[in-house]
Amino acid sequence: MPLTTPSVFPPASAEVMKFSSRRSVVHSTKGMVACTQPLAAKCGIDILNAGGNAADAAVAVAAGLNMTEPCSTGIGGDIFCLYYDASTGKVSALNGSGRSGAQCTLETIRKSLRIPEGSPGKIPMSSVHAVTVPGAPAGWVDTVERFGSGKLSMKEILAPAIELGEKGFPVFELTAYFWQRSEKTIRNASPNFAEMLKSDAASPSGDGVRAPMAGDIIKLPNLASTFRTLATEGKKGFYTGRIAEELVKVCRDLGGHITLDDLQHHLDTGSEPVEPISLKFHGQGLSDKTGLEVWEHPPNGQGIVALMALGILQELESASVVPTFTPKDYNTAPYLHAIVEVLRIAFADASWFVTDPNVAPGVPTAELISQPYLASRSKLFDPTKASDILHHGNPSPALSSSDTVYFSVADAAGNAISFINSNYGGFGTAIIPKGCGFTLQNRGANFSLDPAHPNVLAPRKRPYHTIIPGLVTNISDGSLHSVFGVMGGFMQPQGHVQVLLGQVVGGLNPQQALDAPRVCIGAGMPDAGDVYDRTVYVEEGMSETTIQGLRELGHKVEVVSGHGRALFGRGQIIRYTVDSVEGTGVWSAGSDMRGDGAAYPA
Repeated sequence: MPLTTPSVFPPASAEVMKFSSRRSVVHSTKGMVACTQPLAAKCGIDILNAGGNAADAAVAVAAGLNMTEPCSTGIGGDIFCLYYDASTGKVSALNGSGRSGAQCTLETIRKSLRIPEGSPGKIPMSSVHAVTVPGAPAGWVDTVERFGSGKLSMKEILAPAIELGEKGFPVFELTAYFWQRSEKTIRNASPNFAEMLKSDAASPSGDGVRAPMAGDIIKLPNLASTFRTLATEGKKGFYTGRIAEELVKVCRDLGGHITLDDLQHHLDTGSEPVEPISLKFHGQGLSDKTGLEVWEHPPNGQGIVALMALGILQELESASVVPTFTPKDYNTAPYLHAIVEVLRIAFADASWFVTDPNVAPGVPTAELISQPYLASRSKLFDPTKASDILHHGNPSPALSSSDTVYFSVADAAGNAISFINSNYGGFGTAIIPKGCGFTLQNRGANFSLDPAHPNVLAPRKRPYHTIIPGLVTNISDGSLHSVFGVMGGFMQPQGHVQVLLGQVVGGLNPQQALDAPRVCIGAGMPDAGDVYDRTVYVEEGMSETTIQGLRELGHKVEVVSGHGRALFGRGQIIRYTVDSVEGTGVWSAGSDMRGDGAAYPA
């Protein structure tokens, strides 16, 4: 049985309005969907009400988000998920990321990009060479087959999203903003750009299409047709036949190297069940009774960054280098200095070691989150000043050498899923296979073109992946604490650390933890020249005292406001507690004010 404790949520008071969203926590006993888009959330609620479980509903939400927020996600991208099975207490992970093509050798891509000899080079985000095989279609089907209730077919699960595409839906504010900002990119990416724009005979361009504005009705019939094919023919309908042929054709026409054999290879291999990685966190005032086990995906995902950062913070507290922070310390300069520095140390390792372990054997996942290694890395922290440029450590002698949607779903049986689906940067490459209605991701831009780097581009290899779902259990009995995540490229592990500690240190409820202003350390990763952006980006709303304190510690601080706050990601949290009198499980959710959505009870 889960822990029975007094309410973790403060009574209604001025504290409810502590930050600027003015949203309350949403509670339910029957299940919950927390995501960035209300219409997509309804897709999931419909499936829960039809008898589906959290996994079934998650795939319905993913498809709904592809329809309503294609500027962030889609079937042309990848997925990862963590699933909590209430009947067994087991946490499972599924890696639904795609690979580079078999012809995508380092030499071939450098030549195709005309990168001069001796230049490190990078794969541009808009390049056809950034396209990797979409993992999402197989990921959706495999999620349902592995974790679903068995009561609903893919046809039933995808039906709500298909209806949105065929009948049309109104576009929400933030989605409209990013859609309009991306119109030029969509138009330049491929000849099939009209499929991702709104029909309008009076469009300014004179060609009858434009990006939708907020409140506009848009129909995406070609995307609905792609969903129907996946629903009726399964994975084979996407990775072979018309869709596959059009995907390969548009890539080839633009000079790319993806082949039908690459798509067949993903069909044959499918999504990969992997063992999730975790860290037992007793720090920051948590006892053996209240300690948490934080779960993430292993590499090729960057979830290990969050675990390393938490582990290093725990070691610093154990050694009395940092205090046990209290609610009054939350988001003060000393507190954020510690958060920034442990994240910098963790990213220094991740930027070198996170890669596809199936192609680069020996990725030292266990060693990176081991207590001795974390203790050794904690010695790099200086409580009095910002760190110098950091480089990766050596946990194993043998190895010395964007935009996304995250959402959480829970059901009445106590199951919960942490699910993330991404094109990577906005519409991805914005390349559209003819008649298919979706854009292809640009995840391959994360490959290194340095032959000495573990994450170097290689045939049929998965790149460093930024998208990460999070899940937390109670150490005392293994019961579920929460499913959570924060989308946004290299912000994601930073967001995981901040919203979790907001609850642990700040005593915040799920909504407040998401509302609180956040920080982001430069992209988190070095650029091609191995020079780190050492800026600490601070969200508007952080106190001036904190900002000045960070500067006095030597941090280069830049305050970000307006639409630039997208840098800090958009998160969701669904927390699980048990009513101590009734013994009934209660889902309590928050949804990021930085998105168009909210938390919705079943």
